[in-house]
Amino acid sequence: MLKEITLRVNGKVHSLTVDPQTPLLYVLRNDLGLSSPKYGCGLNQCGACTVIIDGEPANTCTLPVEEAEGHIITTLEALAPPGKLHPLQQAFIDEQAAQCGYCTSGLIMSAKTLLDRNPSPSEADIREALKGVLCRCGTHARVIRAVQRAAKEMSIR
Repeated sequence: MLKEITLRVNGKVHSLTVDPQTPLLYVLRNDLGLSSPKYGCGLNQCGACTVIIDGEPANTCTLPVEEAEGHIITTLEALAPPGKLHPLQQAFIDEQAAQCGYCTSGLIMSAKTLLDRNPSPSEADIREALKGVLCRCGTHARVIRAVQRAAKEMSIR
């Protein structure tokens, strides 16, 4: 049964007619054309589908779209104005923290929520914040350095 759902994504309001049990990930990618959240496992375990909902990282592959209604959803596409990079994005480039890039959006969105709460995280804080995102390329040390670099850059601003 289809239902009209209203979502606030990246500062815009979208009204969609969808099955309310459709995973939010599918709506973000297929209906709204946002490619940063990725389908990885479909089981809420890898974090490739992570976005920010109401200031917290959230996996979207198993979250029914109707449960996202009324919440503020932010994807990687909205972290910086067009043509610019967020300090986290720049730090990931500078530290060469991405190899295949599949998990990068989930890592950045998880790190963003951490830095919003804690602008000077310890390495342990960073590891804890990123534990929900799996990276098979093994760039973990670079990812940690990228988050530390972004924290320093953001504290200067």
